[in-house]
Order: sequence, then structure tokens, then C-alpha cells
Amino acid sequence: MKIASMLASSLLAVTANVATAQNAAPNDAQIASIVVTANQVDIDAGKLAESKASNKDVKAFGKEMVTDHTGVNKSATALVKKLNVTPEDNPTSQSLKAGGDKNIENLKGLKGAQFDRAYVDNEVTYHQAVIDAMDKTLIPNAKNEELKALLIKVRPAFVAHLEHAKHIQTELARK
Repeated sequence: MKIASMLASSLLAVTANVATAQNAAPNDAQIASIVVTANQVDIDAGKLAESKASNKDVKAFGKEMVTDHTGVNKSATALVKKLNVTPEDNPTSQSLKAGGDKNIENLKGLKGAQFDRAYVDNEVTYHQAVIDAMDKTLIPNAKNEELKALLIKVRPAFVAHLEHAKHIQTELARK
């Protein structure tokens, strides 16, 4: 849970810091990079859960994260290509990547039910942080209407993932 909290805090804090440091909100190229990086972080963790989880629901959830977030990244990548926008690396995307890498390293050291709980706890925290960042920073600051529309379109999937992860978290706590 420590890594999950750190990852979530870094997403929110750094998203706010990007706006403060630049004295402006993140631009569309930075938002594109944040979106792709946030999805990749969850894809990487999902792949690990697919192979390492001991609980069938956790394994299935990991697979769902890989499938769904890969789909979002394909849509985002196609859109930025269409718009001729190059995703711009920024402190938020760098922080997300670093936090994701730390989470993976932490998870690799766990086994069985301990892995399952840590993975799902992280997913709950991470999806909540991503939804908060979408609502407070990414959607309001996206200037391109197609980029904004994509963010709005995928938001319900992030909410569904959060609810699914919370359900699994509750089930794991009962065992």
C-alpha cells in the first residue's frame, strides 16, 4: 500500500506541479504523454498480475487491465498521430514511470495472497488518482477537442476498473 499511495500522490502532486512550474496548465502534447504513460504503467502491472497472481479474479483483472489499457493507448497513439502531435515528456509522465517501476519491483518480491492484495490495493489507489487527475487537470486543460473527447470517452472505463478493483479488494479481505 505504501507504493500505491506514493504513486497516487506523485500523480496528483506532479500534475499540479506541472501547472505551477510552467505557470500554465499542461499542454496537449504533455497530456498525451501523461495518458500514454499512465496506461503503460497499468499495462505493465497487469502483465505481472497475469503471470504471478494466485487468485483467479486477480489474474483475470490483470488481464483486463492489459487489454483495456492497451486499447486506450492505441486510441491515444492514433489520435496524436492524426493530430501530428508528439507526446512531450514532462515531470508528471516521468514521475508516473518511476512510480510504476517501483511498484513493479515491490510486487516482484511478493508471492501468493500477499502479491494479490498488494496488486489490487495499488489498482484501487492508482485508478482513483488517475480519475482525479483526469477530472482536475487533464480534461479541463485539453485544448484539442478530439483529445478532450477521448479523455471523456475513456473515463467511464477507469471508473469501472476502480469499482471492479474495490470489489476484488473486498473479496480478498474476507479470505
